[in-house]
Amino acid sequence: MCELDSSTELSHNEVQKVMSTVDIPACPATVTLAMQEAQKDEPDIRRLAEIITNDPGMSAAALKLANSPIYGSGQRISSVPRAVERLGTKNIVCVVVASALRGCITGLSAVWLESFWKKTSQLAVVASLIARRQYGMSPDAAYTYALFHDAAIPLMMKRFPTYTEVLDKCLAEGRMLVVAEGASFPCTHPIVGALLVRNWGLPSTLGLAIRFHHDEDVYDVSDRTLPGDALSLIAVTHVAERLIHEVLESDDLEVGAHLYGRALSYLGISEDDLDGLRRTVEEYLGGGG
Repeated sequence: MCELDSSTELSHNEVQKVMSTVDIPACPATVTLAMQEAQKDEPDIRRLAEIITNDPGMSAAALKLANSPIYGSGQRISSVPRAVERLGTKNIVCVVVASALRGCITGLSAVWLESFWKKTSQLAVVASLIARRQYGMSPDAAYTYALFHDAAIPLMMKRFPTYTEVLDKCLAEGRMLVVAEGASFPCTHPIVGALLVRNWGLPSTLGLAIRFHHDEDVYDVSDRTLPGDALSLIAVTHVAERLIHEVLESDDLEVGAHLYGRALSYLGISEDDLDGLRRTVEEYLGGGG
């Protein structure tokens, strides 16, 4: 199994070992263009809107996010330029990477992929909503992290013929997926996901959060190895994922009671706070998510 050590930098051999095992898609040119524009000192909103308008998937994603509970507090909008204005340059990167990520993972059952991306999108919104209630947390970073943190699952399913069997067995036995991956395949989805983020040029914080998000001792890792902002992303997503499973009464193969409890403690979420978050999740999912 291609275990990584606790250092923040991946060695050349580690990178090559993973990339020779799983096909990691390259970052699409449109994503690079949009991120370059968004990261300028004075981004051109009109240019960003043009880039997104030229891609139907990104256009639809921009409108959906702009009208979501995260940002859609006012009148519904129907034009991409208005969506870009509402979201802002930082948040529009969420749209760009989400659409591109979905578009570059193919070759699997259309029904399974649609279900996977629906759940992923729901999780991203809920994680962002929770992040908004946390002091100093970036909702757009939480949204992007939640989108990517399990993105390697379909990549591994595509690469390993027995992956579906392992996933089904986890569902039947209530076993954590990452444990089964470690026993069955050369790599786990957190490792592959971290390299995907690195290859796409996204912030290293996201990669670190993905890499450690299934570590049972993640809330005890030193700040030198895992900065606080990365751990916060893990925590809000742990809470979001567990709450979604509770509301939908579905199986939790990702978080578990231990990490959920540690996440609540880390974020300082009280029982009253939790009840409020649960109602928010119920309202969001009840409205079609």
